[in-house]
Amino acid sequence: MLEKLKAIEERFIELENRMAQPEVYSDVNAYAKLAKDQKELAPVVEAYRLYKKYDSNAKEAKALLSDPEMKEMAQEELEEAKEGMEKTLEQLKILLLPKDPNDDKNVIVEIRGGAGGDEAALFANSLYRMYSMYAESKRWKTEIANINETEIGGIKEVSFIIEGEGAYSRLKFESGVHRVQRVPETETAGRIHTSTVTVAVLPEMDEVDFEINPADLQIDTYRSSGAGGQHVNKTESAIRITHLPTGTVVECQDERSQHKNRERAMKILASRLYEAEQAKRNAELAAERKSQVGTGDRSERIRTYNFPQGRVTDHRIGLTLYKIEQIMNGDIDEIIDALITADQAEKMKASSEE
Repeated sequence: MLEKLKAIEERFIELENRMAQPEVYSDVNAYAKLAKDQKELAPVVEAYRLYKKYDSNAKEAKALLSDPEMKEMAQEELEEAKEGMEKTLEQLKILLLPKDPNDDKNVIVEIRGGAGGDEAALFANSLYRMYSMYAESKRWKTEIANINETEIGGIKEVSFIIEGEGAYSRLKFESGVHRVQRVPETETAGRIHTSTVTVAVLPEMDEVDFEINPADLQIDTYRSSGAGGQHVNKTESAIRITHLPTGTVVECQDERSQHKNRERAMKILASRLYEAEQAKRNAELAAERKSQVGTGDRSERIRTYNFPQGRVTDHRIGLTLYKIEQIMNGDIDEIIDALITADQAEKMKASSEE
């Protein structure tokens, strides 16, 4: 492991030197690529240098142990250095885990009301608001691609794109069935209803990332319409793309430009087809190699939002938080951090067993 870290530091220094060369510095594209590579290595190199500093401190402290006057202080310094080395080593093990190639991508989030009719649609709207507020807190940009609203303020389904650094790495464990338990406003007897909403989080793919044969597509145009059939605009700018081999249908109607809607619909289609391909590959992997934190399976029940008890429970990691109001207002970092930590622990366990 230390040999690997040494090689990473050497590569980091090499990139640093190349970026300082005038011919590279003046070439914007070449410089940007080197800077991106260097940025990826930076956290590992930083931790490795800290580890070396603790190691050096430990050696110095050991040398002073034989001096009676310095022994007590040296012992303290040695313990501190050893503790620092252990912590940094654990951090390095996590940093060296294979990186998900999609972690830096933007995401497409698709939310659909499931069992529960109007109440499920209202909760779908609540989840859309939660993710939008979370994105806002991270200074990410949110854009709706397609939305199908109900008369009473619910959402049957919505597709939206979140653009921002690390968006997929933070949101990828949100895929699955979200269950809500609460008393609907329309319920006069005060009974608690249980409804479900399905969330899918896809890394945004371009057509170049996932090749699609144009002959496999059926493209239709139609007029955008809002809730209750009100026309959003009078031109046929909305796009429906059907991928004939798989029957996958994508609709995009938020932009007034047909070209923009087509471009966005193609990105969503590429992302959905990529996700289906990944799901197929995951299913083919041996069961023990699958991450237990969440396979991204849309049918997996991942979380319950219980309003009468004010709690949110993530079933995959057994985490329960009694702050439902803050969570519904986009404060979901605590859940996300716990999921990422659990996933890292799974991966470390798997790599140590190989």
